[in-house]
Amino acid sequence: MNHRTSPSALSPTSVPSVGAGRGLGVHLLGGPTAVLEIGGLRLLTDPAFDEPGEYPVGPGRVLVKTAPPALRPPRLGPIDAVLLSHDQHPDNLDVSGRAYLTEAPLVLTTAGAAVRLAGTARALALWEHADLPRPGGGTLRVTRVPALHGPEGSEHLVGEVAGFVLSGEDLPTVYVSGDNASLRIVREIAARTGPIDVAVLFAGAARTALIDGHLTLTGAQAAEAAVLLGARHVVPLHFEGWGHFTEGGDELREAFDRAGLADRLTLLSPGRSAVVAL
Repeated sequence: MNHRTSPSALSPTSVPSVGAGRGLGVHLLGGPTAVLEIGGLRLLTDPAFDEPGEYPVGPGRVLVKTAPPALRPPRLGPIDAVLLSHDQHPDNLDVSGRAYLTEAPLVLTTAGAAVRLAGTARALALWEHADLPRPGGGTLRVTRVPALHGPEGSEHLVGEVAGFVLSGEDLPTVYVSGDNASLRIVREIAARTGPIDVAVLFAGAARTALIDGHLTLTGAQAAEAAVLLGARHVVPLHFEGWGHFTEGGDELREAFDRAGLADRLTLLSPGRSAVVAL
């Protein structure tokens, strides 16, 4: 595989189709929110479109959003499905994102989120899959994989989170981590799925006062995850735009450089797009 990064920002009026062909197109809108193009389908990850500001997450605790999204829902263009890692935190699903889900044709997510959201939300159990019809024939398989949004033992505090693996004939195998901080889980996914072509990793080394430890991958862990997965390309999401991230693009770049993996990293800023092609 090889990759190219678009030399220009997204259109000011819509997310353009990149014509990913047999590869993966990624349009970063900000935070965990991106449009993924694969197999002729357009998937949206964790919709968060609200303005910068303070967002309560519990008694006396807030998350601070520091940057607006590159585009908002009316300008997204058609989306075939939403991959929602979880619904309990406003940096992954905010007020505008919830409104968007009421019009989405399909939302794949956890059991709890599907109950709370209703509508077109569909629960996937661990290792269960949904096959989405591709416009040119065949299907894109979306498999729910585990994720742990913090250190071991923090599940009762952070709640259930989903990751996803995308696969299909003549398509790259893509891992979308969701808010996962566990390399043990990455090893489990690698053992069950085999090598991953593209890892879309939620990074940023997020921290809050509630948990003693990181809630998402550090840059060093993201580089290690790339090795564990056998991923030839890594596209990080969710490492900017919020005050609880302790690492950003510079730390990701430095970590991949130190690990000798700089050629595997496709680092986007909001409003930019890239294609990772077979």
